[in-house]
Amino acid sequence: MSADQTTTSATGPKPVILHLGDPIKYNTDIYQQLSSKFAIIHPSSEERQREAFLKSLREKKWGDFAAVFRPWWATGGEMGRLDRELVSLLPRSLQVWASAGAGYDWADVDVLAEHGVLYCNGALASSEAVADMAIYHLISVFRNMQWSNMAGRAKDPKAWTDAHINAQFTAHNPQGHVLGIVGLGNIGYRIAVKAFKGFDMRIIYYDPFPKSAEQEAAIEATRCSSMNELLASADCVMLAAPGGSGKLMDRERIARMKKGARLVNIARGGLVEEEAVVEALETGQLSAVGLDVFENEPCPHPRLAGFRNATLTCHTAGGALETAVGFEGLSMKNVLAVLSGQPPLTPVNQDLMKFRQGGPRL
Repeated sequence: MSADQTTTSATGPKPVILHLGDPIKYNTDIYQQLSSKFAIIHPSSEERQREAFLKSLREKKWGDFAAVFRPWWATGGEMGRLDRELVSLLPRSLQVWASAGAGYDWADVDVLAEHGVLYCNGALASSEAVADMAIYHLISVFRNMQWSNMAGRAKDPKAWTDAHINAQFTAHNPQGHVLGIVGLGNIGYRIAVKAFKGFDMRIIYYDPFPKSAEQEAAIEATRCSSMNELLASADCVMLAAPGGSGKLMDRERIARMKKGARLVNIARGGLVEEEAVVEALETGQLSAVGLDVFENEPCPHPRLAGFRNATLTCHTAGGALETAVGFEGLSMKNVLAVLSGQPPLTPVNQDLMKFRQGGPRL
């Protein structure tokens, strides 16, 4: 539906919602539910560019819309950061902004909360895929898989023979080693379950919000009182924390890790200082790293590619078809739930919600 179209029902005009980005591909049944209850406006790519989007909000081009959903993380975000400038132009009628993707570092969710807008992400849909990728990196940093992969593609047969003979002497089974997970949310906990049950690893974690005693007991996990405690104890540090946490791993914190420990980041690139990682690989402070995300995507630190003990993937931890289907569905299900007066499925800033003068949006 274009922006100049209106839809009415037997009870009057339908509430308006914005659909940002690509058309629905998988969850057509949920989309039909949505379109039967609401008037859907689908702004064009040109209308989604930053200046055009802000102009449309100022001019109230789309009226008093009640929700926004973004079903595909690769499109629909052309307007850029959801910062105070943009959020201040949103209509008071807006209740929820639901987006595909697990990360939300592109949105100032605290500012949205100040304006009474609930932000929902798609983290639940990606938990399994991201946890699987974490296990891939976990195996790689313990078993020298990147060295073996590089040698297997080398044109020089000496490289193949070198890896075949020598990689074993610095490779270890994960079994019995200590995995320290920073951020034991849905994804972090799923990683812990796989590592504990699949490899008999010892699980320690750091998170401001502890898991229940039952959840900890299920994986024999111990919560550390500080990051420093975890860094000093872990044979491998796994970052599964949300973005916006600053540099969790810089020179100082890498220096606090065990000599020869390993680091895996499947969370957000901004959590790790890549120059410090390069230095630590050169000195042996880190024996191996596995990175799916980077500070300056799509350009990892240029020296990282030269290390045979650095496993690098292209921010594809969540890259499974099941994830795409789930992201799409959750973006619409969150809208349906909130606008129907039900609890959101995947709220990010619910605890931060504040109400404008005049009462709550929800």
